[in-house]
Amino acid sequence: MGADTVIALAATAIALASFWVSYSQTKAVQSHNRQSVRPLLHVRRIKVDRDGTAGLQLTNAGLGPAIVTYSRARIDGEVLGEWNYHSQERLASALPVRPGAHSMRQGAVLTPGQSVLLVYLEEFREEDHLWFWA
Repeated sequence: MGADTVIALAATAIALASFWVSYSQTKAVQSHNRQSVRPLLHVRRIKVDRDGTAGLQLTNAGLGPAIVTYSRARIDGEVLGEWNYHSQERLASALPVRPGAHSMRQGAVLTPGQSVLLVYLEEFREEDHLWFWA
């Protein structure tokens, strides 16, 4: 084997290794970019906020928009179905005071930083509305 053949084989090996590194880096960057703009949904109970409202708050704490693919409401183990007007009516019919509600139907969008109260009581007073919080 001549010197020219050895140099050609070494150049080919280096080119293939360089291609593999470039391909791996491209995949890693694409994965990172997808992960960095993902939504991050956070549900929390709020007892009393600035205006005296208590409820269940859904917040998109991620960097990308959250598109609702499905929602499911469950109360005491009973599935009410999708969190929409009909399930809200079923919930409200059993309560002494009708709470406010925000539907999360399929296709709804929650932008980064946006918060919605899924179910809430305005002017919450613990002595009158303890049933809502317990």
